[in-house]
Amino acid sequence: MGGGEVSKEMGACSLAYRRGDQKLRKFVTARSTKFLLFCCIVFVLITIVCRSSRPWVNSSIAVADRNSGSRKGYTLLMNTWKRYDLLKKSVSHYASCSRLDSIHIVWSEPNPPSDSLTKYLQNVLKKKSRDGHEVELRFDINQEDSLNNRFKEIKDLKTDAVFSIDDDIIFPCHTVDFAFNVWESAPDTMVGFVPRVHWPEKSNDKANYYTYSGWWSVWWSGTYSMVLSKAAFFHKKYLSLYTNSMPASIREFTTKNRNCEDIAMSFLVANATNAPAIWVKGKIYEIGSTGISSIGGHTEKRTHCLNRFVAEFGKMPLVYSSMKAVDSRNLWFW
Repeated sequence: MGGGEVSKEMGACSLAYRRGDQKLRKFVTARSTKFLLFCCIVFVLITIVCRSSRPWVNSSIAVADRNSGSRKGYTLLMNTWKRYDLLKKSVSHYASCSRLDSIHIVWSEPNPPSDSLTKYLQNVLKKKSRDGHEVELRFDINQEDSLNNRFKEIKDLKTDAVFSIDDDIIFPCHTVDFAFNVWESAPDTMVGFVPRVHWPEKSNDKANYYTYSGWWSVWWSGTYSMVLSKAAFFHKKYLSLYTNSMPASIREFTTKNRNCEDIAMSFLVANATNAPAIWVKGKIYEIGSTGISSIGGHTEKRTHCLNRFVAEFGKMPLVYSSMKAVDSRNLWFW
């Protein structure tokens, strides 16, 4: 056999090998693609089945929590001012929450609540009573219109946990219950849904000076140092400390300026614990109009409050944190 014929045979073999290799690769690639697609479908089906079963898991946890003798639930402390429709909506919503024990409405209007309003709210609670337990309703009447009223001491509270909320903010009950569970793991700290942060001024001529920053600064930096009391859990003992132990000059300042009682409470708790607040992830439904935060100069006023309170406490007690509590039972990925 000549050298030319050998080359031709070798070339034919090489071509056949390459064609066979290409067919094998296509076959393997096709099989791999189909296998990956099959795995994805199985994963989706398993996820759907697991998620469909989770309401049963959550309800079982809720039942276990309710039946635990060491857990009494929480008191809803709602701040309101001449927004009766919003008040009715909020009370009607939270009355359905399984861990709720009682509702205290902070009333600072010049006239007492009307009989029709009281009767309406009581009927709502009666209709939504569970297992023979009806949520208690009380109006905490104040003679003076002051932002400090929302933190006045309530001596006969039956629960240790207080959920402070504004009348125009609604969270799903399962979200509130999750935040309550988080608070139970750290009952001395504040646990809330609305984080804010302070930053030290870096210029030399403003040593020990701090600025107040809102949500976008928290989002950008991933850091916060307080949670606002418009939607937060804290221990009832802080109502007594706020009313009786915190410097009276701070309460006078908040009354005069009609601002920053929430920052004052954050200072009080952080000063007592030397620990950060805990931010809980939750969807906020705002059912009212914009508040004082939309008024011009709001950030400057809050900055002034920060530095005034630092002077009163003799230090900056707020502690930074980057931790966020997330309920993984209600997420696809976490």
